[in-house]
Amino acid sequence: MSAAAEATVLITHDVGLHARPSVKFTKLAKTFAADVEIALAANGPWFDAKSIVKVMAAKAPKGTVLHIRASGSGADDAVRALIELVQRDFDEDAGHVRSA
Repeated sequence: MSAAAEATVLITHDVGLHARPSVKFTKLAKTFAADVEIALAANGPWFDAKSIVKVMAAKAPKGTVLHIRASGSGADDAVRALIELVQRDFDEDAGHVRSA
């Protein structure tokens, strides 16, 4: 039996879904057996959330509503975890730029 889940989340991270956030997003997506996809619109196009190249190519800026869907084993957990990561600003401190 195949499970499916879908949800949306607002990207509030200053740089959006770019370099570091994309790496964190794809690394987390890869920890789930489910097929995971993202889109910038409900009707797509959909991108493989486990592909760093495809996630970065989506060029999702701050303020974008990100659509996430998953199918297969652990679909609900995958979508939930990815939504939470985006809501936590990809676990980055907004005030932290970078060390010299």
